[in-house]
Amino acid sequence: MSEEKKPVIEVSKNGPYIVKDLKKLRNSRGAFIETSPSIALCRCGGSGTKPFCNGTHLKNNFSGDKKEDRVPDILDTYEGKDITIHDNRGVCSHMGNCSDNLPSVFQLGKEPWIDPDGAEPEEIAKIIRMCPSGALSYTMNGELHKEYPHEPEIFVGRDRSYSVVGGIELKDQDGSKPETQDHYTLCRCGNSKNKPFCDGSHWYVGFKDDKN
Repeated sequence: MSEEKKPVIEVSKNGPYIVKDLKKLRNSRGAFIETSPSIALCRCGGSGTKPFCNGTHLKNNFSGDKKEDRVPDILDTYEGKDITIHDNRGVCSHMGNCSDNLPSVFQLGKEPWIDPDGAEPEEIAKIIRMCPSGALSYTMNGELHKEYPHEPEIFVGRDRSYSVVGGIELKDQDGSKPETQDHYTLCRCGNSKNKPFCDGSHWYVGFKDDKN
């Protein structure tokens, strides 16, 4: 019996994400979308058949290049008494799971913006595990936690990014690598400064996904 192939996402140059051997693709309502051995997912933001590509990137001058004024891809570390928090703003999708759910630790508008002693370490760890982009991770008792067991799946967020989980390999000919292959977010609106990763630009450009 042949071994089941692991899903792979290939980032095509100025074109769609080519996803191979994916079994689970879900929309924002939690319903599964039918897949095939190879599918092309839109990343220019203009397809009329979202989440699938319909060739619009060939007409709207879509560029998959990163922009020079993007947030730097740097891992910062905030050491506390019982937990150390790691943060890479360069891959953050600005979903707000951290600051919305634990503002005593993730303090927007303050510097430093993370207080690792602002809540119980177990509570902090729980919130960090909700981070879809992989920007946040943590170390407890000398062990780094940045990968969490999950079946390979892509979730098509309403009016926002693709959330990828389950260790799906990302292949980008320009050399882009997520903070962790275990979970990351990919741009759908076509406006991220850090393509192929989402940087929250969909909020500012008013990206709408009427087809999802």
